Amino acid sequence: MNICKSCELIARRNSGVVPLWDCIYRSPQWDVAHCYETSMLGWLVLIVRRHIASLDELTDPEAVELGRLIRYSSSALKEITGCEKTYVLQFAEAPRHQHVHFHIIPRMADLPEDFRSTRIFSFLGVPEKDRASEEAMNAISRKLRERLMDITW
Repeated sequence: MNICKSCELIARRNSGVVPLWDCIYRSPQWDVAHCYETSMLGWLVLIVRRHIASLDELTDPEAVELGRLIRYSSSALKEITGCEKTYVLQFAEAPRHQHVHFHIIPRMADLPEDFRSTRIFSFLGVPEKDRASEEAMNAISRKLRERLMDITW
């Protein structure tokens, strides 16, 4: 049986026993978390809370909230990290992650050309020693949470 890692992470968040970086923002439909296998601070993941494998399966309310979350997360990242813009990517193709989720990635002005566009994924799946520290992820997540909680939905 192929267990969905995204569903496992949602269940863990539901238990209430997760670090700040893994639970930046929650709504009844979406979770916002910091990516855990990256060397890039501010790499966010927006995860729909019910298991779906394709965008066409989103309900209208999920789709509307997604649009707002992408916009507000991108704005918060720009404000907090000073990034030039954000990349927004969605594949839901990785083994154990065939669950709709979006990567919201800060693209800094000084990011070398060799790492732009889809090559940004070279910052994902890095060895543990190269990953952003839990302390650093919690620090930026705290700022992001404050910014996202200020939003009037």
